[in-house]
Amino acid sequence: MDRIAQFTALVAQQPGNALFRFSLAQALDAADRREEAAEHYRHCCASRADWMMPRILLGKLLLRAGDKSAARPVLEEALQLAIDQDHEDPAAELRALLAGL
Repeated sequence: MDRIAQFTALVAQQPGNALFRFSLAQALDAADRREEAAEHYRHCCASRADWMMPRILLGKLLLRAGDKSAARPVLEEALQLAIDQDHEDPAAELRALLAGL
């Protein structure tokens, strides 16, 4: 079973499980199914105010889609979380991404 099918089934069984949704979003993103991936990344972001990774990946997805105006606030929020949580490498990467906007 491929990862998309695997995590789609798990999300269907437990739609409130944000970790399953995050894994599904990553699988969809890897398959370049951006709109579907974005939906699940957004769900993850809404599920936890302190969860940095789905915000980083959603922001990058939006950048790849050419939607800089939507990516900026997501990446800014991720940067603030990286700073607050002392994640130096993600903070540096996010600063570089934001500087390029």
